Amino acid sequence: MQAYDLIVIGSGPGGQRAAIQAAKSGKRVAIIEKDAAVGGVCINTGTIPSKTMREAVLHLSGFYYQNFYGANYHVKDVVTMSDLNDRVHRVIENEVAVIQDQLQRNGVDLLHGRGSFMDAHHVLVDSGTGRNQLEGANILIATGTKPAVNAKVPVNGRTIIDSDQILAMTQLPKTLIVVGGGVIGVEYACMFATLGVRVTIVEKRPRLLEFADTEMVEALTYNMRDRRVTMRLNEEVDSVEELPDGRVAAMLVSNKRVIGDALLYAVGRQGNVDELNLSAAGVVADDRGRIHVDADYRTAQPHIFAVGDVIGFPSLASVSMEQGRIAAARAFNLKIQSDPAAYPYGIYTIPQISFIGKTEEQLTQEDVPYEVGMAYYREIARGQISGQTEGRLKLLFHRETLELLGVHIYGEEAAELLHIGQAVFRLKGKVTYFVNTVFNYPTLAECYKAAAFNGLNRLH
Repeated sequence: MQAYDLIVIGSGPGGQRAAIQAAKSGKRVAIIEKDAAVGGVCINTGTIPSKTMREAVLHLSGFYYQNFYGANYHVKDVVTMSDLNDRVHRVIENEVAVIQDQLQRNGVDLLHGRGSFMDAHHVLVDSGTGRNQLEGANILIATGTKPAVNAKVPVNGRTIIDSDQILAMTQLPKTLIVVGGGVIGVEYACMFATLGVRVTIVEKRPRLLEFADTEMVEALTYNMRDRRVTMRLNEEVDSVEELPDGRVAAMLVSNKRVIGDALLYAVGRQGNVDELNLSAAGVVADDRGRIHVDADYRTAQPHIFAVGDVIGFPSLASVSMEQGRIAAARAFNLKIQSDPAAYPYGIYTIPQISFIGKTEEQLTQEDVPYEVGMAYYREIARGQISGQTEGRLKLLFHRETLELLGVHIYGEEAAELLHIGQAVFRLKGKVTYFVNTVFNYPTLAECYKAAAFNGLNRLH
């Protein structure tokens, strides 16, 4: 039986970062991965494939060139799933190779097989051809999630699919029903709509992306409707069936019937804990497979940690990486600092939404005296040059102290552009920083200066 200072179950972003953090501290580390390729859902079916597919969609559709050359301009007249998959698979292969190299360079033992607890300190690895028993002073669970299952939606992997099966589609549908108005559903809805697919979104809540700033979501919703996306909000699916002609029909609770060539079910995800035998280790998951942890990511067993999507919101790859780093540091009493309030959010819709800090709704509920500064891409030279005129940047700041309280961006490159505001927000800087800073011209970063002037002018 091999003994390790840290055993990591799952090689996604959280597990990978935890393993490397521990290894760089001189600890003996093993990482267990059930699939042939490392990287978890993030690399193989989730974050990386979806963002790569998005870039392929934007390029092949000629989306941002259409402002100059007309709505009928396309880099490729007929875009196929094969066109999208070619780029995706190339990126996945590269990312898998990078992760394997990082683990090898840092001396992390990579074991392929299904990991399950024997007791609180021992893990069994079943590779299918043999079994290994490992002993761990500390164990970290980073098994991620899988698409939630609904008996009302009989996923068949062809015309009724979940988000992990997008790349397995053989052809683009002409019409698509997307069930779920969360991040995954809205991101894919935007991609397919950009390719000319007629998309219908069914969402039981009154608006999309409820955790994001209302104004930014309204701007996105308007843009999606302009691309002929139909919104069925405050609606819930009662049943789904495959029709004799191969199409799919979704019956809503309100007795509406929506028909499409395919249906994407993107309502929630379930923690990957079924095969872990958590009870043997004294760890408990809720009915959605989520493991409860404290501020240091410790479970009910102080030497067993859990990070990433398996612990629930926000389920972002970037946050999972940081959680893994923190958990490893806590396990070995390493001194590191991190501020969850300063974690950014990036939603890869078309255009993107990205934000940090408080929303207007939160500040209003907390009775904080704040002011708003707004800038529009269309009024910035770079926006006109690039054709990315559909966008805006909003700064929220304290009326009295001028401290930056939030940054919200809707528009292309929002996830990159946010980092300027993130630095100021993290350092508790004032909105006047943007006024007194010179930005390269012409760049979208000038939005910060324009928004700062706009907000400060409201004070007088």
